[in-house]
Amino acid sequence: MNLQKVNFPNNDQQTLAGRLELPADRTPHNFAIFAHCFTCTKNLLAVKNISRALTAQGFGVLRFDFTGLGESEGDFENTNFSGNVEDLLAAAAFLEKEYQSPTLLIGHSLGGAAVIKAATQLPKLKAVATINSPSDPKHVKHHLEQDIEKIKSTGKATVNLSGRPFTIKKHFLDDLEKQSLAETLKEFHKALLILHSPQDTIVGIKNAEELYLAAHHPKSFVSLDGADHLLANKADSNYVGQVIAGWASRYVSMPEEKRFSSKHDVVASLDATQGFTTDMKLGDHYMVADEPESFGGRNFGPTPYELVSAGLSACTAMTIQMYAKRKEWNVSNVEVHTSYDKKHAVDCELCEDASAKIDTFTREIKLEGNLDEKQMKRLLQIADKCPVHKTLHSTTQIITTQIT
Repeated sequence: MNLQKVNFPNNDQQTLAGRLELPADRTPHNFAIFAHCFTCTKNLLAVKNISRALTAQGFGVLRFDFTGLGESEGDFENTNFSGNVEDLLAAAAFLEKEYQSPTLLIGHSLGGAAVIKAATQLPKLKAVATINSPSDPKHVKHHLEQDIEKIKSTGKATVNLSGRPFTIKKHFLDDLEKQSLAETLKEFHKALLILHSPQDTIVGIKNAEELYLAAHHPKSFVSLDGADHLLANKADSNYVGQVIAGWASRYVSMPEEKRFSSKHDVVASLDATQGFTTDMKLGDHYMVADEPESFGGRNFGPTPYELVSAGLSACTAMTIQMYAKRKEWNVSNVEVHTSYDKKHAVDCELCEDASAKIDTFTREIKLEGNLDEKQMKRLLQIADKCPVHKTLHSTTQIITTQIT
């Protein structure tokens, strides 16, 4: 995972703070925006887990604090539901300017209502997912029932929400009265996924039914059986992220994965636009090789020499364990640490050029198990007999031909 701090302005030119999570091994194929729940922040554990599950599937995810919450500027008491929708549009404008337009919006609780509203103003958006969301923004008034009369009579009141004090002004209530998701969904023509827990005691499951009935197809519902409103159980939030990623892949443009047909065991393919980022097929497995950013790469995968070192490490561990099992020696684990460099030869008395450096693999082996000194010494000798070790020490040849 590649996590970046980002900032962008809202409509009042106040700075909104966000985190942009990018895949560690590739360029994002699509970008998503996550809208957190009422009075929550971008750092809610469930938000992080869902975002990371999406980045593992190649999405870039922007999660940010609404105005007046978390690290974002502004006063919460001066915000309302419409302001949250405007913040989402500002986030989308930021992504479009700096990266690419978002194709997926995700909203948790009241954030789910906000992403439905915002989606109607984002023509490039393809899909929306809501999590434990109300069917009407007015639902949030249930949290304010004891203070509504005071807010209406005095213009504002300090209310306790999840153990924290927040000032709610009358204009917040007035704005809620103007909102109707049912009317919005009549004009809503994006793919919609509704995820909701039957055990949600904050926003009841009836809300999911109302959203589903009001929406046009394509629409989907997934029951989050056993989960609470905030998805406090990590397994629940990870599941939600995986489901959203899989579902959204049907509606957003996904790049075709390169598949190679070859008589050889390993294939590497590099387009002119990819820098050093090289698609590879190793046997039946696919991966990426790259160079570090300091060398002009994007660090999406191991370097070529790291791949060679990996082959030596893996072969060494396999060879030691195979020998130990044949001898019925107790080796519970083998760790092989390998690095590559060019160094002066250990013994260069016979070298024609004493200043010359040679390719050097430094290998350190950790053996765990019930072994005596003699057995450990023998296993270190066996390490030098691994096939890759022998190949690196032998005279080799590379025969190159052109494929036509």
